[in-house]
Amino acid sequence: MQSVERDSGRTWVCRGCVVPLRHTLVMGIVNVTPDSFSDGGKWFDEERAVAHALDLVEEGADILDIGGESTRPGAEEVSTEEETRRVAPVIRMLAERSGVPVTVDTRHAAVARAALEAGACAVNAVQPFTEDAEMVRLVRDSGAGVVLMHMRGTPRTMSDLTEYRDVVGEVEAMLRDALACAVESGIGRERILLDPGIGFAKDTAHSVALLAATARLSRLGPLLVGASRKRFVGEVCGEPDARERVGGSVGAAVWCALHGAAVVRVHDVKATRQALAMVRRLAEATVGETHV
Repeated sequence: MQSVERDSGRTWVCRGCVVPLRHTLVMGIVNVTPDSFSDGGKWFDEERAVAHALDLVEEGADILDIGGESTRPGAEEVSTEEETRRVAPVIRMLAERSGVPVTVDTRHAAVARAALEAGACAVNAVQPFTEDAEMVRLVRDSGAGVVLMHMRGTPRTMSDLTEYRDVVGEVEAMLRDALACAVESGIGRERILLDPGIGFAKDTAHSVALLAATARLSRLGPLLVGASRKRFVGEVCGEPDARERVGGSVGAAVWCALHGAAVVRVHDVKATRQALAMVRRLAEATVGETHV
């Protein structure tokens, strides 16, 4: 098992921002949507979204990820104009005020372009990167960082696309192909994070198998994992209310950190930060005795 400490020289380069990956970073989720699965509508107002994001920074978020379209299973699509209207002003204010890197969570190159113009430094690309030439060009030419995520279909259709022979092997192969495509397109490896897409066209058994393979997948490159409050956490923990899945979500984040994840994407920043701080301290105290 790996330590929560990382190679001190490893970084994520996002435009003019160099993000050290010495230990597992916490990415705080800000959903500027009326229908996200765990907090839809809560931060839909622009001022409330900004205030919430700044609270997450106070709680210890290293990165803020702003999304304007729900990607929960079965979610309805919104126009790129509406999605841009939701995220661009929030990103602009946070880029000026938060003091941490701000990323945009989107499937659409047009939204990503507006977000980068507003001050985002990276694109959390939900749709398969290799299938979107416009997004590839945008990331390459802007110097932005990028998260390459495994997904099948769209939020409306992905629940019907969960057939795998070997979910870990197939996700690993897709991430390897996406990484190769990005590098061949002129995007440096130092600008790329990989994401196995927990819950995206995966059932509970698939999500558990992918989390169990965190160390294996991390060998491809710096790994971002987003398990926070997702349905599989509720099914494993017996909790139907997404808002009450904090314990299970923190447990998943700690597991990922201990097995090599570079970034965990979470709703509950304070609880996650505390858990990672404790694990890190215990790891330091047991150096030479056990591997963590």
